[in-house]
Amino acid sequence: MTKRALGAQISHMLKSRGVDVIFGIPGVHNQELYRGIEEAGMTHVLARHEQGAGFMADGYARASGRPGVAYVITGPGLCNIMTPMGQAYSDSVPILVISSCLDETAAIRGQLHQMRDQKAAAATVCDWSEEARTPQAAYGLVDRALTEFHTRRPRSKHIQVPISALGAPADPAPAPVEMGPGPVDQASPLRLEPLREWLRASKRPLFIFGGGAVRHLDTASGDHQWLDMLRGMGAASFTTYAARGLIPEGFPLHFGSYLGRPASADVIASADLVIAVGTELSECDLWRDDLGHKGRLVRIDLDPEVVSDRHAADMQILGGAHGHLVSALIEMQEEPAKTGWAVSEVTSFRAAARSEVDAERPGIVPICDALRAELPDDTMIYSDMTQFAYVANEVWHMPKPGHWHHPTGFGTLGYALPAAVGGAMARRDKPTMAIAGDYGFQYTLQELGAAVELGLPLPILLWDNGKLKEIDDSMISAQIAPKAVVAHNPDFGALARAYGAYATRPADLKELVRDVGQAFKADRPTLIHMTPDML
Repeated sequence: MTKRALGAQISHMLKSRGVDVIFGIPGVHNQELYRGIEEAGMTHVLARHEQGAGFMADGYARASGRPGVAYVITGPGLCNIMTPMGQAYSDSVPILVISSCLDETAAIRGQLHQMRDQKAAAATVCDWSEEARTPQAAYGLVDRALTEFHTRRPRSKHIQVPISALGAPADPAPAPVEMGPGPVDQASPLRLEPLREWLRASKRPLFIFGGGAVRHLDTASGDHQWLDMLRGMGAASFTTYAARGLIPEGFPLHFGSYLGRPASADVIASADLVIAVGTELSECDLWRDDLGHKGRLVRIDLDPEVVSDRHAADMQILGGAHGHLVSALIEMQEEPAKTGWAVSEVTSFRAAARSEVDAERPGIVPICDALRAELPDDTMIYSDMTQFAYVANEVWHMPKPGHWHHPTGFGTLGYALPAAVGGAMARRDKPTMAIAGDYGFQYTLQELGAAVELGLPLPILLWDNGKLKEIDDSMISAQIAPKAVVAHNPDFGALARAYGAYATRPADLKELVRDVGQAFKADRPTLIHMTPDML
């Protein structure tokens, strides 16, 4: 039993539970957390801003399937990482933020980094925020967080430890306990029997898959369990943006990720049975208030709040989209295949939806097509809130699920670059790419320094249309004279080179594809400046 400062013991504990990378920024308040990082054999990634550290942890978690962990200081450090915490909460991403906190705040004022209620502030954007005043509490909270990431809907969590406690000697954390296979579902054969009967009677069954259907999928072994089930049932499908790639583009009854198109409501209304798996069916999935279903609706999700929401499901199944539940659904594919869906109606819908997307934001679809045709199939992409990504979310069908990550829900700017840094750290030998707009890129462009420091071969596609174009379009649509939508942009290439990155400005699609290919082979990140006039 080796006594160390509690801060060091926390790092050793995390390492013993599989955490090998920490993202963060050290300060005098949290330096005891840093005492054990190198000793425990972990890698630390120095962000240039705590917001960047949080997005890096998010990107790492999405790429690796393991929790992303960030260390930050009291007060402003915690405040700066709250935006990534809110994004991770919204998108069901397992990130754990560990911060220092002041020993006493009720009777003392004017302390460095003092907040009125730091724990409560963090609690507004994450699953829970707790204070550990003893080693036992710290260890218990860390294990609680890691266990809940594994067994429940994963969402951001925050643990704060008083400065004096971080520096006080402490015994090591208890040995890790082996976790079970994952969430326990309620999909017993008896409970699923009514669903079997509904499928027998259905002529036009429709599945809607969300990110939760991807999370437990064994993509490494090429598991096509959902596709086999759809074929066996003769069912049609939609995917949310997060589930793109789950159903291959060539599947004839797949409507794609066009749920946000108004015409999808008509398709859904024509189904006599809709089964939504691992999706909130939120505003950011549908871009309307109602799903549009007229037949029976079945909800399958880990979150009780989701299955019992305003869409008023006829059957609620609380559980993960894996294991027993998937096996039971696959068994149901033995029912006679339905013939109510026609390939022609799917083809017609997809063509019309794609044309709508191209008409709404002209010029982006051809760029998406050119890039998609040339990128390696295992490329992982992180996008920001930019029109380029809004188009790509609908028309860019992924060859693999879980390989495009977008800040859905909370919808923060500045996500793509730092998240891609975290993702690249999780998969150093595989291609990773970032896509950002000219305005949002400037929220976190300083993380170019981290990417250069790490030697990441990261293409950063910068879509520069010279303004906040989405807001400009929205104001015009609302008959508001566009205001505050144009900002002076820097010389992005010069800025990237100042950080030590490479920079290019392709003149056409051929040069764009060439530059991206070279960026994947480079010894550092490459900023690729795209403008509408390249077409």
